[in-house]
Amino acid sequence: MAGWEYSKFQNVPCAAEDCRHQGKGETMNRDANCIFCKIIDKKIPSKIVHEDDVAIAFEDVNPQAPVHLLIVPKKHMPEIHSITVADREIIGHLFFVARSIAAQKKLDHGYRMVINNGRDAGQTVFHVHLHLLSGRAFHWPPG
Repeated sequence: MAGWEYSKFQNVPCAAEDCRHQGKGETMNRDANCIFCKIIDKKIPSKIVHEDDVAIAFEDVNPQAPVHLLIVPKKHMPEIHSITVADREIIGHLFFVARSIAAQKKLDHGYRMVINNGRDAGQTVFHVHLHLLSGRAFHWPPG
């Protein structure tokens, strides 16, 4: 859309050599009330760092680390409990996207990936997403 600034990585295919989603051109279902679905459909602007046919990655608006990205499947899945066997390649694809972004951003010193599932776990947007965090030391246990 006019006036929106997108990263140079927008519409770049997944760099994972063994990614089976490239070129499928699948149409993913959306929830009209979901903020992530609105970002996927470009109805809400975001700083996109990666997009392909299956997933989109963008900067978190409330970063918890110098690098804090959200990797989101284009198919709307409210939480992990709602995924099916057919979704396993999509969920796995999120990790390939994370690996690709980490390589592009040279996150060689390390990064953390987190999926929150349910309100008690801190999930605030009910569309499955993978947090990619880096740029500071993390401690264990988290939270």
